[in-house]
Amino acid sequence: MNYLVKKLLYIICLICTTALQAQQLRPEIFSLIDLNYPGLEQVRSLHQEGNDVAAAEALLAYYRQRSHINHPEVNLNNVTISKQEQQWADDALEHTFFVHKGYQPSYNYGKDINWQYWPIKDNELRWQLHRHKWFSPMGKAYRVTGDEKYARAWVHQYMDWILKNPLTGTNKQPHKLISSGEVKRDAENARFAWRPLEVSHRLQDQTGQFLYFLSSPSFTPEFLTEFLVNYHRHALHISANYSDTGNHLLFEAQRMIYAGAFFPEFKEAGSWRKSSIEVLNREIHLQVYPDGGHFELDPHYHLAAINIFCKALFMADVNGFRNEFPATYLDTVENMILFYMNICFPDYTNPCFSDAKLGDRKNEQKNYLIWNRIFPDNQQIRYMGTAGKEGVPPHQLSRPFKHSGFFVFRNSWKEEATIMVLKAGPKGFWHCQPDNGTFELWFNGRNLFPDSGAYVYAGNEVMELRNWFRQTRVHNTLTLDGRNLETTESVCLHWQGEGEVQTLVTENPSYEGLRHRRTVFFVDNTYFVVVDEAIGNATGEVNLNYQLCEGEVKIDADRHILLSQFEGDSNVKLQCFAEKGTTLREEEGWRSTAYRQRVERTAVSFNTPKKQGDTTRFITVIYPVKDAAQAPQLSAKFTTKKFSENRVDVEVKVDNKSRKLSCEWQRDLRFTD
Repeated sequence: MNYLVKKLLYIICLICTTALQAQQLRPEIFSLIDLNYPGLEQVRSLHQEGNDVAAAEALLAYYRQRSHINHPEVNLNNVTISKQEQQWADDALEHTFFVHKGYQPSYNYGKDINWQYWPIKDNELRWQLHRHKWFSPMGKAYRVTGDEKYARAWVHQYMDWILKNPLTGTNKQPHKLISSGEVKRDAENARFAWRPLEVSHRLQDQTGQFLYFLSSPSFTPEFLTEFLVNYHRHALHISANYSDTGNHLLFEAQRMIYAGAFFPEFKEAGSWRKSSIEVLNREIHLQVYPDGGHFELDPHYHLAAINIFCKALFMADVNGFRNEFPATYLDTVENMILFYMNICFPDYTNPCFSDAKLGDRKNEQKNYLIWNRIFPDNQQIRYMGTAGKEGVPPHQLSRPFKHSGFFVFRNSWKEEATIMVLKAGPKGFWHCQPDNGTFELWFNGRNLFPDSGAYVYAGNEVMELRNWFRQTRVHNTLTLDGRNLETTESVCLHWQGEGEVQTLVTENPSYEGLRHRRTVFFVDNTYFVVVDEAIGNATGEVNLNYQLCEGEVKIDADRHILLSQFEGDSNVKLQCFAEKGTTLREEEGWRSTAYRQRVERTAVSFNTPKKQGDTTRFITVIYPVKDAAQAPQLSAKFTTKKFSENRVDVEVKVDNKSRKLSCEWQRDLRFTD
């Protein structure tokens, strides 16, 4: 390369580096904050005198002395850092950034940070880079060690991000960033860097980072003005670009409450807080069904919504504006918590319906303890938070949540319980999968029929993987020719949750010309009889799909039997009784427990050709047992030859002991409580 060109590039690089190390005082900050705010008298006086350098120094002194604003999650007198967080902080010094748990080890983004680096074309990897998840661990490391290298690195990376990711126009309304640091417009990058969800994530986390680093010598008056101008830009961007609905809107509103409450010195802070509280007060009634279920029909996002609503309350509590949330808001949050505890298993994990991830006991139990701070009189929440040492267990065993379409058969709250959670509800949103009728079944410490979950979300290189896990046929439900459901609008025709035989009947208009009716009998709190009927004029191959957990399973294709051989005292025998011509076919089987994590498992389909006008019927007996060698002999049949619109009658034999099971309902009683 020509010497002069090399020299020029070196000079340009040196200029950029110097600009990063010596931030510019941003005088516009004095028009963004309310200089009449109590405590800013000296700042106002110095600014009016034209001495903005001294005014910025006074503003920094004000923030370092400020004590009337509190943060619900940061206590500077008790900062701790985990070993994992310390590693993230140390890695970040070398620009190896923790971005996503699904992509480990973390990627290095270069000595000259490349904020557009996209090693795998997964949108989440690109979006979540701009959440700066390693910044807070760096702040904790600084407070714990006092080592200035963390503060210097944070300031450098913060400024580097501002300069290389200008807000130039994205989402609903175009914005133009006018400053000396502006770089060439890059709308594609702005789509990732300035998506409102990521902006809100930064808006929330930077309140804590502000506290962690505020005492650092690297946190100069000039940097303070850069920080506050950038923060203000974030808040304005969200207020003009709120998502239309769903969990994104909830996250954005809750985080705007943080902005308005933590930085009340901004002129718009009061309106930010007021408008975002109005959003949450409105959306909690639009997004949450009367039974407490969140309308995305995804247990993971249901949990997230609970914590969103609670975080808003905690910020209100520590800063004195809880009265801005009405009693109905708290009632709904409490109802959501009761919904969640009822659909979860004794190990505190939730069903992995839709895009849900698998939780863990430690973190989920911690959630109940946090929620109990808001609802100290709720003995059910206390019971879950203390693992049964205090409080009382939830009031019911089996529960229907008819509006959300979640139904729970349960014989105990103990680890050895038998529990089926079935999902058959209304149309969900983006995170909901076409899985109506699917279920998970827990027995004696093991989830025997876990749902497929979600492996990834979206992106050029990963959509094929996402689409595989979303297929209807990889769930525990019925399909036609293996196709995804065309309609997901299940209704509950009947529920009986007490007695020796508990019963559920749901129906979904799955395809044009085909309704899927599923009847579940929970017999003697011990085993399940599932009746599936494909009703209508559609023709093709009807598939009844079942997916077991990982482990050895013996398959008897001739007798349509699955018998698990799992280690431990939790096994199951499944036998399907169907019409002549039905065949058992082994299928590809996977389940995802976390992002980009999957395990192989047994999957089968029972397949029957359907003629026009015929109703194709299956009876499946699912019998959990501790020891597979002790599994009973099973048989089952319909006791009526003709299909009925409002009745199901079957006879089941367990070791030659006969049991007649019947269920009758009125079709005009849908959704009655």
